[in-house]
Amino acid sequence: MNIETLNLNSSYQKNELKEFLKKFQLNFDETIDYSLVIRKNEEIVATASKSKNIIKCFAIDDSLRGEGVTNTLVTTLLNKSFDQGIFHTFVFTKPSNEDIFKGVGFKPISKTDKVALLEIGMNSIDKTIDKMKSQLAWEENSNNGLLIMNCNPFTLGHQFLIETAAKKMDNILVLVVEEDKSSFPFSDRIALVKKGTEHLTNVTILPSTEYVISSATFPNYFLRKEDDSLVEFMKLDTKITAEHFCKKLNISTRFVGEEPFCEVTKKYNDTMIETFKEFNLKVCIIPRKEMEHCAISASQVRALLKEDKLNEVKNLVPYSTYEYLISEKGKEITERIKNSNSVH
Repeated sequence: MNIETLNLNSSYQKNELKEFLKKFQLNFDETIDYSLVIRKNEEIVATASKSKNIIKCFAIDDSLRGEGVTNTLVTTLLNKSFDQGIFHTFVFTKPSNEDIFKGVGFKPISKTDKVALLEIGMNSIDKTIDKMKSQLAWEENSNNGLLIMNCNPFTLGHQFLIETAAKKMDNILVLVVEEDKSSFPFSDRIALVKKGTEHLTNVTILPSTEYVISSATFPNYFLRKEDDSLVEFMKLDTKITAEHFCKKLNISTRFVGEEPFCEVTKKYNDTMIETFKEFNLKVCIIPRKEMEHCAISASQVRALLKEDKLNEVKNLVPYSTYEYLISEKGKEITERIKNSNSVH
């Protein structure tokens, strides 16, 4: 039984793999950077791929079940990751495959009816939550709330949302989306959130980690792609937030802004409300702050920057964000936005 690295630059080989995956109701993911296949009489009979530290598109023909194929494929993928300096790996798979991956050392994080997420390596969700807990100086019976924000960039709308939540709760945790797939880099986004909330003594700002709105939990967020997997990833992401972050950090309420613009975010909020009910958690939707009868949004700010309307942006962001935008770093990013078609 020979294992073979697929040439992802070959459209013929890629199409071969796509056809094999179709038999298992799986779609090839274009973010994949490394694919393995096993052939029998020149036909693909097993495969597994990875995208950075995420294993996906795993499928084995029934004729090979029980022959140690999973172990061979996974070990080879993990060794490739080790060579690339990656020591923590996730796997997306069908719930029916969960026991197979547990058998080779993966630990479950969460699952929906259609997708399971597991992990292996130096980090784990429990270690991540424990570290986060050590950064929160909350009293035992306090009333705590959560916000998860991208802040691309931080606007008066974000500031209003955090201020409103902070008035309603003893403590607020703001998780800023850590994945760097936005126009403004994570390090700048979180710095602007901290700067714009310095006056709020009951607010803690932390990175979201790779377990919240990341390529591992919710890849469609960054693609803004509405397909069959969208709702499943929304269910998975909101379930992880509820059962791990909220329950283990003693958070009772998640705050979100009303979503008048983005259909993906609106669907996410609707899914979250349903998921949180299962865990006896609340979702509080706060109406957006408006400027001249129009809800303030980061996408609106980026659109104005693209059109070189910095004076109009000044009315939509805290002064600390405006200061950043007129800095050399801010000007560089504005230029990139002008030359980009990205929704982020």
